[in-house]
Amino acid sequence: MLLPQEIIRRKRDGEELSREEIDFFVKGITEGYVSEGQIAAFAMAVYFRGMTMDERIALTEAMRDSGDVLEWKSLGLDGPVVDKHSTGGVGDVVSLMLGPMVAACGGYVPMISGRGLGHTGGTLDKFDAIPGYNTAPDNALFRKVVKEVGVAIIGQTGNLAPADKRFYAIRDVTATVESIPLITASILSKKLAAGLDALAMDVKAGSGAFMPTFEGSVELAESIVEVANGAGCKTTALITSMDQVLASSAGNAVEVREAVRYLKGDFRNPRLHEVTMALCAEMLMLGNLASTETEARGKLQEALDSGEAAERFARMVAALGGPADFMARYDDYLEKAPIVRPIYPEKEGVVEAMDTRAVGLAVVALGGGRTKPTDAIDYAVGFTDFAALGDRVGGKKPLAVAHVRSEAQFAEAQKRIREAVTVGDRMPEPKPMVLKKIVPKER
Repeated sequence: MLLPQEIIRRKRDGEELSREEIDFFVKGITEGYVSEGQIAAFAMAVYFRGMTMDERIALTEAMRDSGDVLEWKSLGLDGPVVDKHSTGGVGDVVSLMLGPMVAACGGYVPMISGRGLGHTGGTLDKFDAIPGYNTAPDNALFRKVVKEVGVAIIGQTGNLAPADKRFYAIRDVTATVESIPLITASILSKKLAAGLDALAMDVKAGSGAFMPTFEGSVELAESIVEVANGAGCKTTALITSMDQVLASSAGNAVEVREAVRYLKGDFRNPRLHEVTMALCAEMLMLGNLASTETEARGKLQEALDSGEAAERFARMVAALGGPADFMARYDDYLEKAPIVRPIYPEKEGVVEAMDTRAVGLAVVALGGGRTKPTDAIDYAVGFTDFAALGDRVGGKKPLAVAHVRSEAQFAEAQKRIREAVTVGDRMPEPKPMVLKKIVPKER
């Protein structure tokens, strides 16, 4: 007979757990026969002892199967079901363009996204800035939009990976979040419950990244790629730079504006464009919609140039309850802050470095993010026109433009942005946006 405390003891002593033991423990998380204390003890044992790849695959699959697993075969789709997941950053608006771009190239993207917490912005919060857009549709509407439009970006539906929900809440208050096996299972159990054929992972590295070191980002990416493929979902990962704000803006409504302008071809920040194209290309290759990166990028550029990607975004917004004329009148629909004012550096010079995490926390301080899950969000506030690393600032060129509610907020925003951006006279070394690609090892 299996006992939770025996499973904890075996992991505490560094032994490898069987699939049967892991299944039993995860079932207990969902059904309640494993106590909070036992879950916390198990998490701490894993934190210190780690897990083999086989254990990680078993844990991920058990958590995936703890609730509903979506299926798409019955819809008779004529293309692969593919998705992307990012470990989160600042100004990371990629999902808003990526979903429609991949849909325009023949993929189906049922993207189940999260809200922002801490210094990273959440994709759902950006969509909540669009009046009427329903981030929590019922399953029938979700499936209908995926089939008819090719993309639906929504929040976690009902009963997907419920074991993860309880497990994560306990990890959060017991200092066991930063365990790569547990992070891997948490991310993938939710993504794989969406019934995907393939997944492209975007693992951030740099001053605004979830993982504090480049080596940590690589280790997480390798774990995710091995486990996802081991669980039957074709997956690759890109390590991308988060040493500066990815888009030109950070906030909610301001990022939606930038995404619309990107899709319409009015303005494409080159950093954002490179990361978006690279991840979309991975999705097309994983889904057998393109055989080379060059072919994939050609198809994606055509989806942008023809207006097809923008059209998909417009149809998704309308199908999920947003305005039918959103793409034409987005500026009328999105909330605006009453004070829009540039923030200049204290001295002229070159942007040498950026504490991107501090920029994200500046957005949170304005009310554009959360410090706890129940916090309300102000969709209008944020920053636009961010200077990039290597830009000369001062004179007429600001560090960023603040979108705020009051003079007091502006003063606070100015202080935080000036502290977050290092201005000097040294030109920083240029770095690529995609730092490394991780593919599955031969097994």
